[in-house]
Amino acid sequence: MRDKLDPLIIGDLEIKIPIIQGGMGVRVSLAPLAAAVANCGAAGTIASVGLPDPDAPETLKDVPAACCKEFIKDMKAARELSDGAIGVNIMVALGNYEEMVKATINEDIDYIVSGAGLPISLPEFAEGSSAKLIPMLSSARGAAVILKTWKRRYNRLPDAIIVEGPLSGGHIATLSVEELRALGSKLREKPRLEESIKDVVKLVSEYEKDYGVSIPVIAAGGIFDGKDIAKFFKLGAKGVQLGSRFVTTEECSVAQEFKDLYINSTEEDLAYIQSPVGMPAKVIRTKFIDAILKGEKKPIDCSYICLRTCDPNEAHFCIARALVSAARGDIDNAIVLAGSNVSRITKIVPVQELIDELVSGTLAELNKETVDNRQ
Repeated sequence: MRDKLDPLIIGDLEIKIPIIQGGMGVRVSLAPLAAAVANCGAAGTIASVGLPDPDAPETLKDVPAACCKEFIKDMKAARELSDGAIGVNIMVALGNYEEMVKATINEDIDYIVSGAGLPISLPEFAEGSSAKLIPMLSSARGAAVILKTWKRRYNRLPDAIIVEGPLSGGHIATLSVEELRALGSKLREKPRLEESIKDVVKLVSEYEKDYGVSIPVIAAGGIFDGKDIAKFFKLGAKGVQLGSRFVTTEECSVAQEFKDLYINSTEEDLAYIQSPVGMPAKVIRTKFIDAILKGEKKPIDCSYICLRTCDPNEAHFCIARALVSAARGDIDNAIVLAGSNVSRITKIVPVQELIDELVSGTLAELNKETVDNRQ
């Protein structure tokens, strides 16, 4: 019988509990949450996007510089709170992607997760950093592009790969808004993430054999409990990433109204919108979302230029401002991103309690199969 989970080994980085807290942007995954997760033996992630006050005069003078300044401040704060595994999430879609990656070089962080686009140039921008480089992808096709391109262009391979499925919260790369809306609750019926994990594990194993390296695959998207975690371990994943469940922890910095919306939501409250990021986004219905779904256009006076993909003249709303409203608790004017299992969340708990629950549930499931196989 197993009494503990195998650690997640990424090069010389050992994460004792193979769980990564997902990097949730615009003031959700900040230093207090990341440090609390790291102090429990798992890995805590700071999201780089949307950190400064968008209305502050010093922000408006130079938004990219203000973002970098706040990002560096948060990385330092997390490290002061924990000597555990601390990483960052930096979206490829950011207008100042290169600058944000370079901002990590002199900071004591353990890994950089990069998605919302293919992080083709991540090794170039992160040159000089000791952080592990972890692309977050949605398919074996994307993984093949990164593996081949990084090896050819930089003579290196990813230190790990996160594979994210369509049950995740936030932005979804695999399907269109129309496809997601048509599938509705049937999205759960096809094991898309399971298939992707198997495909990426097979692909990665070829590179591991050819180049004598280890590239752990990490599953993400719709993972809720120990039963889910055990399932992906059996498919070859070495770790998992969870986002939504960490929103309703005591250490998460968002307003109480944000957490209450999670706790009180039903599956019918989930909706899909086309985001200025250039991908569909999974959200909880609010007055703001209902207006967007009716085709209303919210006035945009953009001083941020935070996304490469966003044209303020064409966008129907400013996602940055709506996400800031969410973190502040102004729910009527907010976009609140969430995963497909948000309706199963019923209470706010300390990070330690959540981690303990996930670990014990995973061990119970793995040990159950061991007993069943012996019978």
